[in-house]
Amino acid sequence: MTHRARRAWGMALALLSVPAGAAQTVRYCDYPVYPPMSWSDGHQVRGLAPTVVRELFARMGYDVQTVVLGNWKRCLMDAAAGRVDVVLAYNSDQRDQRMHFSTEPVVREEVAVFYNRKWPVQFQQLEDLAGYRGGLLYGESYGAEFDRFVARHQNIERVSSSQQNFGKLIRGRIDYVIQERRTGQLFIEHLPGAQDIRVLPSALSVDYLRVAVSRQSPLSQHMDEIDAQLRRMNQAGEITRWLEQSEVTYRDMINLPADAR
Repeated sequence: MTHRARRAWGMALALLSVPAGAAQTVRYCDYPVYPPMSWSDGHQVRGLAPTVVRELFARMGYDVQTVVLGNWKRCLMDAAAGRVDVVLAYNSDQRDQRMHFSTEPVVREEVAVFYNRKWPVQFQQLEDLAGYRGGLLYGESYGAEFDRFVARHQNIERVSSSQQNFGKLIRGRIDYVIQERRTGQLFIEHLPGAQDIRVLPSALSVDYLRVAVSRQSPLSQHMDEIDAQLRRMNQAGEITRWLEQSEVTYRDMINLPADAR
């Protein structure tokens, strides 16, 4: 028996061994540094992403176990290898080889360029950024064209957290940060020293956050049901409402004293 066949047989046995009526567990990986999508309050992961995953799979009869790893790249690697079942991510050609993506989106995201007004950045098209130093988090991808741009120019520095990224931008160690507009603006509202950070009005790109299921997970056989549940959530306005609630909750948490969070 081949390794792949043994793995498939093992998954089948694992499913058969679940007692009748018992909920199966979905392992969901998150790197919670993207408010209001996801963040940590020091005790648990909060935000739109974990809310959608928890509600989606509860309605399909699953429990959800949240796995938090040291950076976003590790989440993607674990999903590709089948060590976790689900992440929320943008689709790309490379990721599509290892994961199935929902056709129904979770939320529309506008990817923007943040800069320090002390050192303005001129930007009309992607190639305009070739002469500047940019900042990204490990594992981030903003489409095939942007990935090719990064590989061609090698002018991107990667770090583990948005706080590191924007800290470098504040100090002038990099010229710009690529970040979802909503997340970046929310993050810098209360970041010390961020009063000089601005965001360019022109979007770098527009993309959609989707439910991504490892091709090695038994859940990959249920993408139609996942899409149907997401469609119902969108049509009912639930995801929009959870997003608004997540923004309010994050701002409330940031305004609390550190020992009260």
